[in-house]
Amino acid sequence: MNARIRRLSLAAAVSAALVASALTTTASGAGADSLAAVRHVTAKYHDVEAAVADGYVPISDCVAGPDGVMGFHYAKPALLGQPVDALHPALLLYVPGDEGLELAGVEYFHADADQDLSTDDDRPTLFGQPFDGPMEGHGGGMPRHYDLHVWIWKHNPAGMFAEFNPALSC
Repeated sequence: MNARIRRLSLAAAVSAALVASALTTTASGAGADSLAAVRHVTAKYHDVEAAVADGYVPISDCVAGPDGVMGFHYAKPALLGQPVDALHPALLLYVPGDEGLELAGVEYFHADADQDLSTDDDRPTLFGQPFDGPMEGHGGGMPRHYDLHVWIWKHNPAGMFAEFNPALSC
């Protein structure tokens, strides 16, 4: 099976797991949710092979838009559908670098409990920041959700918690 088909199959499996889970996620980890702590626990993922060894899998090509780049998304399926934990981000964000992929940031994910875009009473917060959303899923059966991008490894002139980073490219 070629890499693109494997990636699409994996993305569909991850999306199915998200839809299947009954999510009542809250942002846990109070007291441990400092950005310094997140940098400490994710430092080993500068080596993308370490991320893969720990269960993170690529689920997207490099995502870019008019406002900048999100990069390649690597998700850890075991964390999707679990309560948000600052020290265990469900997704890692990578961008192309001179010597391969470079860790740019992390992303936290929370499925919208009622799947109703007109309500947001289950919007989580982390690091004092409300998650973006609710928003439609990004394809492949992904549920409506909230997410929070945190650019802890690459400076983002739009802000540490902005969805896209205009300083980066695919």
